[in-house]
Amino acid sequence: MNTQRLHPRRAVALGLTAAGAALALLTSACGSLTTDGSETEVEEQTLEEGFHVGLLLPELQTARYEAFDRPFFEEALEELCPNCEFSYANADQDVDEQQTQAQAMLTDGVDVLVLGAVDSEAAAGTVTEAQSQGVPVVAYDRLAQGGVDMYVSFDNVRVGQVQAETLLGALDQEGTAGDGSIVMINGSPSDPNAGDFKAGAHEIFEGQVEIGQEFDTPDWSPDEANSQMEGAITSLGLDEIVGVYSANDGMAAGIISALRSAGVSVDDLPPVTGQDAELHGIQRIISGEQYMTVYKAIQPEAELAAAMAVSLATGEELDSGEHALTDVEDANGETVPSVLLEPVAVTEENIGDTVVSDGYYSIEEICTSDYEDTDFCKEAL
Repeated sequence: MNTQRLHPRRAVALGLTAAGAALALLTSACGSLTTDGSETEVEEQTLEEGFHVGLLLPELQTARYEAFDRPFFEEALEELCPNCEFSYANADQDVDEQQTQAQAMLTDGVDVLVLGAVDSEAAAGTVTEAQSQGVPVVAYDRLAQGGVDMYVSFDNVRVGQVQAETLLGALDQEGTAGDGSIVMINGSPSDPNAGDFKAGAHEIFEGQVEIGQEFDTPDWSPDEANSQMEGAITSLGLDEIVGVYSANDGMAAGIISALRSAGVSVDDLPPVTGQDAELHGIQRIISGEQYMTVYKAIQPEAELAAAMAVSLATGEELDSGEHALTDVEDANGETVPSVLLEPVAVTEENIGDTVVSDGYYSIEEICTSDYEDTDFCKEAL
């Protein structure tokens, strides 16, 4: 476990940046929060005294967690609570390791736990143990079971819909929608978000395109996605595959590698989807290898999670600003106060208006020497 003490600095207004998110915490008189109909008793903390917040993130396969989620959350927490103590750990896709990390944080006396679960079902024990100690839990990006107090993520069904709509648009543009079938390579079955992505995509694909083969991919593994794509090529034949639904950018890399190894040139690659707007995914888009990705503005998600943690620790009411606070049902049918952010499809045409304009990546980071001769970089540099 990596534990870090944040250094005090001047308090700032609770106006958070990123996509115009404006958050405010309004003082409440009580030290408990009603969420799913029950009350979690919380020892009231104050911003002046500070308190201890633990952040647990699920994996390292996806670049976003270390590059963006952790630093954005840490910065937002320091803005909101300069005297707060911050602990962090990443489970690297290991359920047992995450349980060990959570137990260590609880033993160390965290006042709030922010949990990006490796496995939502397995996380129920961690959530139950935390709440038995009076420690509220914010579910981050993935809705953990066990009765969490708050949840922030993206509209995950909409993510799948956006991916499928964009893929169908590419097939229509190429005139290949009725000429063959697509391959669906979904995310990890232990991640509840993957099931939502898959469901959303199926809603759009139904009756519009034939799904030749479909796979779920343990641990979001690019290597496994590569093997699955090789199997689909062998089973269906290259000429039959007109597009590939990949649930994220990491797996898209493995899929594209399998297609290239089978002899498909860059110009002849079928459109391949992705998600997370990873730098290599953006670079594959400008080089013509990958058709699209889904941009999820992580900064407002992380900032909202920090504000939720502060709200739960202090007993203050959360005002989510321009982002609607809604109720989401967990696996047990209990409602959880939640904020679901909107995903955005990114193709070559709107890279500048999304990941570049938001400061996610600079033109220099995208247009390295390997990509400076692409049309995008020639125009941008």
